[in-house]
Amino acid sequence: MATLGVSAGVNAFEIAATALLLGLVPLGAIAMRRRPLDGLVALELAGSLLVLVLLCLAEGFRRSVYYDVPVVAAAMSWIGGLVVARFLGRLR
Repeated sequence: MATLGVSAGVNAFEIAATALLLGLVPLGAIAMRRRPLDGLVALELAGSLLVLVLLCLAEGFRRSVYYDVPVVAAAMSWIGGLVVARFLGRLR
């Protein structure tokens, strides 16, 4: 018996999050097979995609508390990229 106004289906934000997750596959291949500098660029783009996925999931689940996770992930992704870039600079 279905309740009026309640849908158990998948909304557009969850579909968008799934589509964005598929974008991580080529980035992983680039990070593993190319030069370390190209891998760093792929890592930064993957961090941005992950933040967008988390934002879509937070909106798709309609939970305002879930918005804290993408904000922290954005900051940590940026800081992690700087750390990796510093270590790559030492390898040259």
